[in-house]
Amino acid sequence: MARACGLGLLLALLLPVVGTSLPGTVVRLNKAVLSYVSEIGKAPLQQALQVTVPYFLDWNGEVPQPTRIQISNVHVPQFNLKFIADLGIRMLVAANFTFKVFRVPEPLELTLPVVLLADANVAQGSIRTPVVSISACFPLFNNATVFEGSASVAPGLLVPVQKHIKAVLRNKLCLSISNLVQGLNVHLGTLIGLKPVGPESQIRYSMINVPNITKDYISLDISAVLFLLGKPIVLPVEASHFVLPAHVGAEGAMATVGLSQDLFDSALLLLQKAGALNLDITGHLKSEDNLLNTSMLGQLIPEVARQFPKPMPVALKVRLGATPVATLRTNNATIQLQPFVEVQAVASNSAFQSLFSFDVVVNLSLQLSMSKVKLQGTTSVLGDIQLTVASSNVGFIDANQVRPLMDTLFQKPLLDHLNALLGMGIALPNVVNLHYVNPEVFVYEGYIVISSGLSYQH
Repeated sequence: MARACGLGLLLALLLPVVGTSLPGTVVRLNKAVLSYVSEIGKAPLQQALQVTVPYFLDWNGEVPQPTRIQISNVHVPQFNLKFIADLGIRMLVAANFTFKVFRVPEPLELTLPVVLLADANVAQGSIRTPVVSISACFPLFNNATVFEGSASVAPGLLVPVQKHIKAVLRNKLCLSISNLVQGLNVHLGTLIGLKPVGPESQIRYSMINVPNITKDYISLDISAVLFLLGKPIVLPVEASHFVLPAHVGAEGAMATVGLSQDLFDSALLLLQKAGALNLDITGHLKSEDNLLNTSMLGQLIPEVARQFPKPMPVALKVRLGATPVATLRTNNATIQLQPFVEVQAVASNSAFQSLFSFDVVVNLSLQLSMSKVKLQGTTSVLGDIQLTVASSNVGFIDANQVRPLMDTLFQKPLLDHLNALLGMGIALPNVVNLHYVNPEVFVYEGYIVISSGLSYQH
């Protein structure tokens, strides 16, 4: 089982197991991945082909003699993989088997070249995960040769030994490949599990339909449902079907992952509903560079100075009532936030007293990057922060006069808070120990493309 899992995880690189969105994610695994899998898959494949050969009955004497036969080595000089349209993957394996025949009086060593052809069908399982099955398997045998240095052997023994070995391998090699696939399906079944996004949120992945398989790639749609406290996040407008255009991203990449606008809308709606975008901005009253106090505000708003003759701490309560809006344009991703900011001060009885409030509009530039299997983001402010006075308990407020101070107090804590959230990232579906290598993120009109290599790490 361990050997089956080992190569199974490697073969998982060939299968559509990465993506996100509801339902707007398309994943393409391109031809470039085949060479990588062929390279790293040789060692576990060689181990998996080390099948057990039962005793051979030698009838040359008066009494049949059981003779032990053991595979001492399997060498795979050639392991080729290619996509077969509307089917899956075709495997061609050239292997040289070395056998030790424990005859009396001296052991005999034989080398048998074998070519193994197998087709793996990739379909959608009942639990909406990829399912791989062997649809055809053919071992082709050459004649065995006696290993140099072995004692001479009579044709009367060599011919039946070969026949015995070939009969065993004809059944067991295809069974071994089938076992690898069964081990792979066990791992692919974990795609439906919940993956954490935050302390109280998760994301669940599943296939939408059968994979689209061409001679150049395997492609499929995968849905991603975000959950908050066990309840799914549902977009107010039904997501449209996302089609990933041809020839996007970096040429020659192993994987091309397309993420539609729907994913970003769902993630931002999750953050807003969870209250994760809300924050309280406070300062230390005794700090020399603290601007969050009534003395500083009193220099701009006379009524604050009158109500608070002594400096008192000030807090900004930032609340996101409206869902943030993400906009994806070619080479440009932005987010617009419309927080409500209430400015409060500590009164003489230590209770907070509301001074005034603003409706704020903040436009942010969004830079996206990948770390292992997570898509992460950082933001920076675009242009000026727009302030509109919503209410005031301290008389007339000149927004233009207060804006420079509010920008100073508000901008950095907001960016620090957002970048900490977005830096946590959201995990794309993946097989254990499978990571993106040298990923590039491209922004297009209405969707994101990640072009990347893949690396399987033990």
